[in-house]
Amino acid sequence: MKDAQHANADLAKLGELIDGVEIAMLTTHAADGSMISRPLQTLKFDASGELVFFTAADSHKIDELRANPDVNIAYAHPGERRYVSVRGTARIDRDRATIDELWSATQRVFFAEGKDDPNLAVLRVHVRDAAYWESAGNFVARALDFARGILAGEPSDLGQHGRLSGSD
Repeated sequence: MKDAQHANADLAKLGELIDGVEIAMLTTHAADGSMISRPLQTLKFDASGELVFFTAADSHKIDELRANPDVNIAYAHPGERRYVSVRGTARIDRDRATIDELWSATQRVFFAEGKDDPNLAVLRVHVRDAAYWESAGNFVARALDFARGILAGEPSDLGQHGRLSGSD
């Protein structure tokens, strides 16, 4: 994922938290009002606070986003015990410069005609805010702290939890 420098400290922290998490789960509102999630590869987090993905223009999610552009994107890095939930507003475009910048040969698996595939669209999510959870220490230290909490009947230190604002 390409990550631009962020002037806003919260956006910079968000960039650090999602760095190394290639696949995110995008949640949209289905036509019946329920919610549906699907995996997408984060291609870029730009300086304006937008997460950028490629998507298929004929995907059901496009209709869902037109009806309700409010989305959630979940990132998880279990190995580092980092979890992030991002709320934002989605929009679709076909910006040629973005496609040229972010295109890679692996994208051809999804878009057989390459960068000129008529089904290729750019999905941008403007970050409204985010919540995150980070556990401190390695697995052994966390297990010992958890066991100590159970034996002492006291809460253990579960790490950090915080909220981040978007660029608005």
